[in-house]
Amino acid sequence: MNQRIRDVLIEHSDSIVETWLNVMGQNREDHYTAISEDLYELTNREFANVIFANINGDKTTRIFEEFSERVINLGWPLGYITDGLSAYRRVSIDYIISLETSQNAKVNSNIAAEIDEWVTPIIRHLVNSYTGNWENIVSLQRVALQELSAPLIPVIDQITVMPLIGTIDTERAKLIMENLLDGVIRHNAEVVLIDITGVPVVDTMVAHHIIQAAEAVRLIGSTCILVGIRPEIAQTIVNLGIDLGKFSTKSSLRKGFLAALELTDRKITDLKETEESIGKIIDSIGKE
Repeated sequence: MNQRIRDVLIEHSDSIVETWLNVMGQNREDHYTAISEDLYELTNREFANVIFANINGDKTTRIFEEFSERVINLGWPLGYITDGLSAYRRVSIDYIISLETSQNAKVNSNIAAEIDEWVTPIIRHLVNSYTGNWENIVSLQRVALQELSAPLIPVIDQITVMPLIGTIDTERAKLIMENLLDGVIRHNAEVVLIDITGVPVVDTMVAHHIIQAAEAVRLIGSTCILVGIRPEIAQTIVNLGIDLGKFSTKSSLRKGFLAALELTDRKITDLKETEESIGKIIDSIGKE
């Protein structure tokens, strides 16, 4: 950038920033009314510092990354950055032209090109930082969602539940299989309840994946019970000719849990009845 233009930008930075803030204030009224005025102005001033850090020769890579991450955390779109820099470009060009005109100086015909030389790298770096941070956040969210999409929950000793919600595709079916086998071994589960209450559609592919998962569980020495089979799902399974006879099925999680208790030689007992039985035994012993 031309040294004179650089000096003018730095010398009159306060005036340029204030003019730009007014432009951005109008931009808020048009596009960001949901954002509080104080937060918007505070972020804009931080934005201005980021812009001028570049012209001052500061190390800007970390500054760009931190600011773009802040914008993402605020939930603001990439357009906030690009619109802000475009506005800064226009304000700077207009200010320098106005200043040179008022001083009867010869207006530099290359002002726009000189300003572009300053602003364009900032746009590139901030956009790259924003998209990089965004992709990283999306990647972390995808991993978190995958972990939550097929959880294996240990209910009591030897019994675990895997509640499935939403559509099951090939990628998710693979994750279900991995989590299921890993969880059965980790929790030393004898019975696994696969709850499909929240699965909207059970077609041939979904049924095939469930059968594969149940068979894999059987091969490592545990029992699989499929629960949450609604009437419409049962009808679909019958119409498609899908054979689920290799493992137990129940209409609800409650019924499946009772079956799991039986398989592990346990049952639910009424505490009051148990107390009465124990009392009778004690009484009979006392009489003897």
